Amino acid sequence: MSYRGRKVLVTGADGFIGSHLTEALVHEGADVTALALYNSFDSHGWLDDLPDHVRSQLQCIRGDVRDSAFINRIVRGQAVVFHLAALIAIPYSYAAAQSYVETNVLGTVNVLEAARHWETERIVHTSTSEVYGTALTMPIHESHPLQGQSPYSASKIGADMMAASYARSFDVPVVILRPFNT
Repeated sequence: MSYRGRKVLVTGADGFIGSHLTEALVHEGADVTALALYNSFDSHGWLDDLPDHVRSQLQCIRGDVRDSAFINRIVRGQAVVFHLAALIAIPYSYAAAQSYVETNVLGTVNVLEAARHWETERIVHTSTSEVYGTALTMPIHESHPLQGQSPYSASKIGADMMAASYARSFDVPVVILRPFNT
């Protein structure tokens, strides 16, 4: 698939993986909208480290995937949505499980609903190897049982299941990635 001239939204673009993906998409000629979570430091996270010539070629916006009306507005007209926005710190998930559910599960539902509404061509939902828990078999295959060993991993399992259900129930074109050791 060529991204040249295609409108692409990256949620979680302010993170490590999201910023590198954003940079690669700009180099591919995509018309990139990079979503960063607002913070009081006026920082765009890892996006601030991108070269000026890359930053000048993308639209960086601030917002929160938990805000369904906002997500609906920014998904409109996007050909592809790379959904990476998530709370990821495993230890903090034990102290604040609800915030993980709200961001990781509800935020994903907001992206899926908007993509469904606007008939987005493709949603790439980023999951995690943490959904497999402690390996029962090696190597780990996609058919390995999902095991929520932390509130974080359980929230990502929930997000994955919502993504899969939107593909099955509404024919939303979803791909789920589960990166290891990034």
